[in-house]
Amino acid sequence: MTIVDNAVYVDGRRTADPEGLEETYFLLRQREGMAWIGLYRPDAHELRSVADEFDLSHLAVEDALTGHQRAKLEHYGDTLFLVLRPARYLDDVEKVEFGEIHVFVGQDFVVTVRHAESPDLARVRRRMEGEPDFLALGPDAVLYAILDQVVDEYEPVAAGLENDIDEIEDDLFSGDPDVSRRIYELSRQVIMFQRGTSPLAGIMQALITGSHEHRPGPELQDHLRDVLDHVLRLGERTASFRALLQNALTVNAALVAQRQNDEMRRLTESSFAQSEQVKRISSWAAILFAPTLVGTIYGMNFRTMPELDWIFGYPMALGLMAAMGVALYAAFRHNKWI
Repeated sequence: MTIVDNAVYVDGRRTADPEGLEETYFLLRQREGMAWIGLYRPDAHELRSVADEFDLSHLAVEDALTGHQRAKLEHYGDTLFLVLRPARYLDDVEKVEFGEIHVFVGQDFVVTVRHAESPDLARVRRRMEGEPDFLALGPDAVLYAILDQVVDEYEPVAAGLENDIDEIEDDLFSGDPDVSRRIYELSRQVIMFQRGTSPLAGIMQALITGSHEHRPGPELQDHLRDVLDHVLRLGERTASFRALLQNALTVNAALVAQRQNDEMRRLTESSFAQSEQVKRISSWAAILFAPTLVGTIYGMNFRTMPELDWIFGYPMALGLMAAMGVALYAAFRHNKWI
């Protein structure tokens, strides 16, 4: 169903619920009120019917049909064409999901074209119908209410981002290896959110100033300034998110480097301890090997070994073993190997 809601208002009060667009055009001309037509992903025939009736720019109509536009405000004679990027935060996957809404505003009509579920325009309509005196100000009052709703729906997004940033700050010192990736992904979402909302400040200022063909009254200017104030605060808040995430990334990099240095130091200390143990083992092995060498030589039982028939041969062999062991022990001790 592409026509979500369709009504004609006179003096701020809903006077008719036409069944189709042709009836809306007829009643609007007959009663000289204001038509408020809400469309959801309309086809080309429906949108061109509206364009022909209200003399909408074919360029704006093409933008509304294709979608995927940046937030912007354009003037086509006495008609305003506004593109807004409403958003919601998917906390389970930590992503900002953007929608898109196109708004055509003329002297006696408002046409909204949505390409996503948000914003909740039914809520906007109920609110305005509950304030007929304000709605009697005309299409500009409806435009204000739509802007106010879109900006209000940005607040939960900012709150969700802020909550996840707080969680990252708590996880920084936990040693979680996924913190870096989470910081990077959340930074991307903040940048996307900032890009989607940053044009609003300029749009609001342009609406407040108005143009020769389209200038809001003093009461509406006050309401638009209130929305502008919310937009500026949101921009400052989003900028602070980027700064916090940048600082978190820097701190995390420093902590990772510190942990790597600590690990390298532990590995170096472990390697040094192992080297000392190898030195001790090697030293004692050399000391034990020297007597074994002498014993092995004299254990070969050659008949032509003179020391075998010498009375001091055995004491000499023992003495040689002891002397070699003591000499090696002294040398290793001097070099602090043992």
